[in-house]
Amino acid sequence: MAQLYYRYSTMNAGKSIELIKVAYNYEERGKRVLALVPSVDDRYGVGVISSRIGIKRQATIVTQETNILEIFLKENKRKKIDCVLVDECQFLTKQHVQELVEIVDSCDIPVLAYGLKNDFKNELFEGSYYMLVYADKIEEIKTICWCGRKATMVARIVDGKFVKHGEQILVGGNDMYVSLCRKHYNDGRAADKTNPL
Repeated sequence: MAQLYYRYSTMNAGKSIELIKVAYNYEERGKRVLALVPSVDDRYGVGVISSRIGIKRQATIVTQETNILEIFLKENKRKKIDCVLVDECQFLTKQHVQELVEIVDSCDIPVLAYGLKNDFKNELFEGSYYMLVYADKIEEIKTICWCGRKATMVARIVDGKFVKHGEQILVGGNDMYVSLCRKHYNDGRAADKTNPL
């Protein structure tokens, strides 16, 4: 019986490389995957899933207006799909997540969605919220803060300053975001002052 998996973490934990690895494992066994990525994340090109270590994979673009279920049904009719993989699922809408649920429940196809849980203000993204509501399995991919503790928060850094205000979605990488433990997020220390990043 297929399930909806939500695999979340802070930044730099290896979500995209994990997705690419899962896709490779399916395809190595002659299975077909449908990889999806929201259009808002175009850091590495539109329709590209890319890990920070440089491994990339093409994916179908999801916009606010995209009907994921329709894309799945069309592609599945052309050639059977064995698994759906979603990168940056925090940028999905409630409707998108419900369409993923329909793929799992009506078509019996597993869906693995990877993304952030909370934003730089420590609030849930829309996609994250509905993944937490609907997912059959919720799994954390762990990474660490500069101090060695588990990182659970993402801080936004602008002009070298720690900020906790602004638009929720501002796509960026290591130049703009850092993963921190709760203690260092709350006290606003993005790096060890004796050994700066």
